[in-house]
Amino acid sequence: MLTDRQLLVLKVIVDDFIDTAQPVGSRNIAKKEQISFSPATIRNEMADLEDLGYLEKTHSSSGRIPSEKGYRYYVDNIMSPLQLSRGEVHRIRQSFSERMIELERVMQNSAHILSELTRYTTLVLGPQVYETKLKQLQIVPINQQSAIAILITDTGHVEHRSFAIPAELEHADLEKTVNILNEKLSGVPIVYLSQFIETEVKHLLQKYTNDFQKSYQLLNQALFTEQPTNLYVSGKTNILMQPEFADIDKVRSLFQIMESEDQIAPILKSEDEGLHIYIGRENKIEEMNNCTLITTTYSLGENQVGTIALLGPTRMDYAKAVSILDIWSGQMTKQLQKWFNEQ
Repeated sequence: MLTDRQLLVLKVIVDDFIDTAQPVGSRNIAKKEQISFSPATIRNEMADLEDLGYLEKTHSSSGRIPSEKGYRYYVDNIMSPLQLSRGEVHRIRQSFSERMIELERVMQNSAHILSELTRYTTLVLGPQVYETKLKQLQIVPINQQSAIAILITDTGHVEHRSFAIPAELEHADLEKTVNILNEKLSGVPIVYLSQFIETEVKHLLQKYTNDFQKSYQLLNQALFTEQPTNLYVSGKTNILMQPEFADIDKVRSLFQIMESEDQIAPILKSEDEGLHIYIGRENKIEEMNNCTLITTTYSLGENQVGTIALLGPTRMDYAKAVSILDIWSGQMTKQLQKWFNEQ
């Protein structure tokens, strides 16, 4: 258990290092308004905090910097909520002022705004698709050889898929196929589409279309192409503005990780809703061991949970990042619930 004086010294060092990215010495601490004890006493407390593992020395003659243990203690026991400025709160709320017609636009817009407000990298993971249901399917011919399938889900997801129209497919068969799909697949979870096509659609295509093989070929091309990314990243270059990431090789590997949904999605998905902070080596991916990842969830209703995260150095402004994510999560959940209830 840290003493009140140790808590104060640790707080001052963390706050100062967040602002300056420079090791903090006893002289600098002694100049702080809230400090009323001598530099000698401060040095003793810093030495004790170092022995306890909360502080580190970068060089023998330098001041101290927080360790991962120090950041963790700061986050869990010292950090106070930050009152955001009116401008910051307005900017977050403004992103939800327009009526959004596509969930992708909400994700992209949010990622961009939060990366600008924090100067960190924002990662937004869309809701899990296991309960997402097909609402409507449209097929729009571009010419005689190609068309676009437009899939609309109950979560507001609008997906466009280009595909080749099977040679010599009759326009009447195309219309019949779309009508059958909308009648039988509306309200079906996306993950069960192939199963329902086999049990509910295939025999109808055989019965009502003149060329079943071509109609079924169209169906496969329109519905069973590779799924689009569900991860949105904004502000990647903000990493380059942090002195901790001067090593280009480290930045390159970190960028590669951020672009890989297969690696990022599992660490953003959480069985527990709410806010989580992963500092340094608490991150499961080695390339992120010099970073802090703060995640929070947003709700789109029962079984519909997405995640937004901020990625930055361990010297992150934790109080501001947490406050911004907290306001955003509440606004996002409120707006999406309102939006989906109107659908």
